[in-house]
Amino acid sequence: MPATLNFEIPADALESARMSVDEARLELAIALFSRGRLSLGKAAELAALPVGQFQLHLGARGIGAHYDAANAREDVAILAQSRSA
Repeated sequence: MPATLNFEIPADALESARMSVDEARLELAIALFSRGRLSLGKAAELAALPVGQFQLHLGARGIGAHYDAANAREDVAILAQSRSA
């Protein structure tokens, strides 16, 4: 199982932003993906969403996929892990 890192977000910050924890995860994943810091698969994993559902969120924001062979290999590996879990 991959290692996890926990960090705290003050509850009042989420309340001020009118966001849930899941919405904050999604926003972080989208931001990191759009900046090229995470692949599609890893960003979807961070958002705790299936890749297809994450792609719908990207599309709704007009964010295109920057997808190459390395991303495809990574996504295949993630899918294989999720099937064996």
